[in-house]
Amino acid sequence: MIWLTWRQFRGSAAATAALLVVLAVVLALTGPGLASDYSAGIAACVQDDTCDRFYNRFFGGHETSFMGLTLVVLLLPALAGVFWGAPLITRELEAGTHLMVWNQSITRGRWLAVKLGLMGLTAVAVAGLCGLMVTWWSSPLDRSASESLALMAPLVFGARGIAPLGYAAFTFVLGVTVGMLVRRTLPAMALTLAVFAAFQFAMPLLVRPHLMPPITATFELGKANVDGIGINRDRGGYVEIRLRSAVPGDAGAWVLSTDLLDPSGRVLGGDGGDGGYGTARVSTTSGPCAPSAGAGGGCMVELNRLGYRQRATYQPLERFWPFQWIETGIYALLALGLSWFCFWWIRRRLS
Repeated sequence: MIWLTWRQFRGSAAATAALLVVLAVVLALTGPGLASDYSAGIAACVQDDTCDRFYNRFFGGHETSFMGLTLVVLLLPALAGVFWGAPLITRELEAGTHLMVWNQSITRGRWLAVKLGLMGLTAVAVAGLCGLMVTWWSSPLDRSASESLALMAPLVFGARGIAPLGYAAFTFVLGVTVGMLVRRTLPAMALTLAVFAAFQFAMPLLVRPHLMPPITATFELGKANVDGIGINRDRGGYVEIRLRSAVPGDAGAWVLSTDLLDPSGRVLGGDGGDGGYGTARVSTTSGPCAPSAGAGGGCMVELNRLGYRQRATYQPLERFWPFQWIETGIYALLALGLSWFCFWWIRRRLS
């Protein structure tokens, strides 16, 4: 069975291995230079306090590569489920070869175990290696990315660390399961992709924020958490504060919500209480927030003196690896559950 499975699988496995080697060579050649440029830039910007400009310039120069590699890692588990998992059973059923294969000396359970073991472990290994290589290469870019593309951000989190291992295991077995139930290759491939996409959307929206209790804290206003300060004439000429999805002292944290609080602790918001900005009732005719003074650093100091604060609910960056292990474990358990179902179904219901 191992020899037969390898004979059927070796073409796609060899092509995948070749692409993985090419990717590894490219990352190995460019990664050290990227890390060196980052270290040199940080050493220079710290001296004149221009690191914000350096981050923007450094990340902007490599953004295309960053997004491309992230997309590759995110797509690999889906491809494993669609092109390796879904056709595993449907190919036999559509060709009618299952009538011969499952009536030989090899039992159905052993046939499925070898197929799942060899092809599934290959899919997991490819996704895991690719994810770890990209994590190593993109480390300088992850430290300089904006909040929406930081390491804990939903788009990036799934393409880093060990999470691709769990995704690949789950999607491959999901494809096999759907193929058993649907019995047609193209519908099984489409349904596998749709279900996996639904899981990938639901996880960061409904599950991941609650893997560990989020932290809620208040912070003074500053450059780290304020995107801009201006005077909005349409709202009585008061100061409008636009908050960033960031918290001071924890760059890269995943901010789940952010609100502007007035001195009494009430949430301020514009047009329905949008947590992203708020209007502070501070005089703009005179004082630090007047147009003549410029709504800048002096106005920020005045707002903090009066008691305006940011309240943020967030998952700190230090939880990246605990979240990776927990989420990978969830997908591994799902894969085990689907595997058990596949063995039960092929023995009792599939003919």
